[in-house]
Amino acid sequence: MMRKYTPKDSVQKEAYFSDRFFVSPSVPRFNPNSDETFSKDFEEINYSINVQEAFIEHTHLVIIIDKSFLISCIKLLKEKLEYDMLMELSAIDYLASRDGYEIFYEFLSLSKHKRIRIKCFLQKDESLESVTSLFKSANWSEREMYDMLGVKVINHPNLKRLIMPDDWYDHPLKKTYPLQGDETASWYEVDKIFGKEARSIIGPEQRDPAAIDRYDTTRFARLGHEVPFDTDISLYEPETNISYQEENTSKIMKKLKPEESVVLKRRR
Repeated sequence: MMRKYTPKDSVQKEAYFSDRFFVSPSVPRFNPNSDETFSKDFEEINYSINVQEAFIEHTHLVIIIDKSFLISCIKLLKEKLEYDMLMELSAIDYLASRDGYEIFYEFLSLSKHKRIRIKCFLQKDESLESVTSLFKSANWSEREMYDMLGVKVINHPNLKRLIMPDDWYDHPLKKTYPLQGDETASWYEVDKIFGKEARSIIGPEQRDPAAIDRYDTTRFARLGHEVPFDTDISLYEPETNISYQEENTSKIMKKLKPEESVVLKRRR
């Protein structure tokens, strides 16, 4: 009997149970003309740029355009409409359903106290024009978008990975990326620093941030129970006096003896 096929285009966690009668609540959307400030801004943008869709959502004016108008739209926002801060930019993975990414830019006007979000769609084999010439803050955000999602940005001053190592395979925020990382990832630091021959000695990287091994004397600091590196303490755990001052050095503070300390029980 063959195993049930599961598509690999999205390996993100999903709920085991879903109520087939549940209807997800939608966020209300309003006409841009319902707000005086947004109405003027939208009229100005729509006059110069072909707007595909526009609405107010969560007090933000959301404008969807074609990516070919992206630079001219952002330039208009900054130089004429007083949206002087780029707060955030990133991408959303729609590779499985739409074969591309949704790119969004979040802007803030300090004079108007308003926010505008510009959206466009990018096919997976297309590249995006950098906006660092208009907003310097886009530099690292565009690098992160490339590093985490694989969106290629042209005319960027230094498009290289921001978080992951330069030789890392694939992009971790894609929905096709394994939740626990791939096989290569668990050995990356061991292979890089010590070489593959040290795998049997060190073991794979511990990828669970909540994992604690009380007998591990290679990865954890043991305050009050310090021992030499890689000592076997599975049968006996020696105690060490806790002190905050090294011997024969200038005294920054006296040694602290926990048994002689005064515990503050309440504030005055």
